[in-house]
Amino acid sequence: MKVLIVGGGGREHALAWKIGGSPYADEVIVAPGNAGIRRHARCVPVADTEVEGLVSLARDEGVGLVVVGPEAPLVAGLADRLEAEGIAVFGPSAAAAEIEGSKAFAKEFMERRGIPTASARVHDALGPLLEHLEASPLPVVVKASGLAAGKGVAICRTRDEALAAGRDFMEGRIFGAAGDRVVVEEFLEGEEASFLALVDGTRVLPLAVCQDHKALLDGDRGPNTGGMGAFTPVPSVGEDLAARVTDEVLLPAVRGLAEEGRPFRGLLYAGLMFTPRGPRVLEFNARFGDPETQALMLRMGSDLLPLLAAAAHGDLGGGTVEWREGTSLCVVMAAPGYPAKARAGLPISGLDSVEAGPDLQVFHAGTREEGGRTVTAGGRVLGVTAFAPTGADARRRAYDATRRIHWEGVQFRTDIGARGMAPR
Repeated sequence: MKVLIVGGGGREHALAWKIGGSPYADEVIVAPGNAGIRRHARCVPVADTEVEGLVSLARDEGVGLVVVGPEAPLVAGLADRLEAEGIAVFGPSAAAAEIEGSKAFAKEFMERRGIPTASARVHDALGPLLEHLEASPLPVVVKASGLAAGKGVAICRTRDEALAAGRDFMEGRIFGAAGDRVVVEEFLEGEEASFLALVDGTRVLPLAVCQDHKALLDGDRGPNTGGMGAFTPVPSVGEDLAARVTDEVLLPAVRGLAEEGRPFRGLLYAGLMFTPRGPRVLEFNARFGDPETQALMLRMGSDLLPLLAAAAHGDLGGGTVEWREGTSLCVVMAAPGYPAKARAGLPISGLDSVEAGPDLQVFHAGTREEGGRTVTAGGRVLGVTAFAPTGADARRRAYDATRRIHWEGVQFRTDIGARGMAPR
């Protein structure tokens, strides 16, 4: 079949690489793609926000399956439009994608469905928001309710930080309309993990557990980002704990959405914190995580494409996923200025020095070709991803490759997996 992948980041590069290796993929098209994706697929310059343009592209190309990477086109109703045209799509409807598109909706949904999460209040006006923040125990978490590219979260440890975040989100509108509603949430401590599952509307097929690193700097310091690195598996999350999350979080969410007239087909992502009181959901996403996908694709032994098609057609049935024995780890390399205002157009050197293969890939996220050179074109630029029999070997292989690549002001964390891969 011919496959269209929507998006142009590191997640989409990893998906294009994996799906392109399937014997069932006649051709992989990516819209809009990036400089690295061109090595694995045909890129077409249609933005991931151009819903009608993407529908026309899928129809004109005779695409058998559309795989939607980013959240924005899902929230905008791309899956609905494709289904109306009779085109199979891996990705939820706009109604189902609201579980990511509105943190306020997600909170209220989890309360209705008894899904464990942090206590929270939703605010629509600045005055009551500031009053609440004046009285909230510290630390406190302030979140823009709408889509903010993974950056609309502030962990505030002082009263001044909390009040400033509230004003920035709602009055300063630093995240635009995403901050018109603000969620104030209790701060949770513990071990984080990302749970991703393929969903066909009723059934859930969990993928391997991952751990993401959201903070910009080593030691989980600095501002939140879209993710600075990830690894899988997570030694602290065993089979029993993973099964508990499936039973207490993933299945109730899928059943609840279906019962409320929002059947979910696609990838459901639950970001969890394991607290002394048990697992608590930090967020739901309605698509593959980034950079978790980069780590997962390198470790996955199964052919992904038939599973995506089965989920899109509502028939995962007895589908299973095989995983290679070992660890996969992704280090994100970011442009200077990220996550605030990243510098673009910086020439990247050293890409040719990294020998790619099944155990090592440099997935492009924010790159473009300019004058015969590959240059930065976004905040997160590359995801250097390695697989090895042990976590220590995977870290070593990824960082050896990372240090061979350079551009002016490059940023990356040096501690991805250093703590989380040690069993506790």
